[in-house]
Amino acid sequence: MVRSMFSGVSGLRAHQRKMDVIGNNIANVNTTGYKSSRVTFTESLYQATAASSNGTATYGGKNGASVGYGSQVSTIDLQLATGAYSPTDSGLDCMIDGEGFFMVGAKNDAGFADTGDDASKAIAGLFLTRAGNFSIDGDGYLVDANKNVVYGYNYKAGAAPTTPGANAISPIRAFDGTDPADIYSYTGATINSSGEVTLTKADKSTIVIGKIGVVNVPNANALEKTSNGYYKAVANTGKVLPYGPGDGATGKLISYGLDMSNVDLASQFTDMITTQRGFQANSKIITVTDSMLEELVNLKR
Repeated sequence: MVRSMFSGVSGLRAHQRKMDVIGNNIANVNTTGYKSSRVTFTESLYQATAASSNGTATYGGKNGASVGYGSQVSTIDLQLATGAYSPTDSGLDCMIDGEGFFMVGAKNDAGFADTGDDASKAIAGLFLTRAGNFSIDGDGYLVDANKNVVYGYNYKAGAAPTTPGANAISPIRAFDGTDPADIYSYTGATINSSGEVTLTKADKSTIVIGKIGVVNVPNANALEKTSNGYYKAVANTGKVLPYGPGDGATGKLISYGLDMSNVDLASQFTDMITTQRGFQANSKIITVTDSMLEELVNLKR
């Protein structure tokens, strides 16, 4: 009977963890770029109570028997489907229509290569995000809502690079490519489907200052979630490399809009009900086992 109590406790813990995940999903139902998570359970430890045996010339074979000790959380998986398009009025708002993540982080104007192990190592030091609500700060850097600079391909003096270089990826910045203090003055800014950031000057002329980079993550479920909607490429992700939007199996961008949360409230509420009932059933195992133990203690009065 004590085994059943242990099983009930393990079931309570597993269902509590699942409710934690469901609660977080529902709390982020309107969070830009949020990707929901799901919990899967697996059976816990088993103890063999009888061994199996083969048949003989006289008797048949016998099956083994074992008693389990409940359940446990097996995985907490990211659900990375693209969310719905949420239109905005900002030309610097964009969403990835498909696979990939934006690169943001601290300033590193020296940049890094866009191929090979050097690129993967550099990206491991940055944050990855699906939230594309960007702006240009007073120093000309393209930044996200948390003041992290956005990485991609800079177009020096408005000219696109002809070939990728060792320092191909760097923070996108609105300057002429010769003097960082000479920041372009502009009256408007937009991002197109290819990720190119275009400034409109006071004389109505335009200049493209760079292209936003999008990271392809072969095993995106291995990304580690952090705060502020960021992910980190820590281990088991495969080789993460930057591309222009639409290249390297990444999605193109959709301008004047953001990637909404992909939380399906109907599914979350259904999971909440089944999780609650599972928790109640496991708590009942504990109370019934306790009653049985009480009867056992009271056999002799």
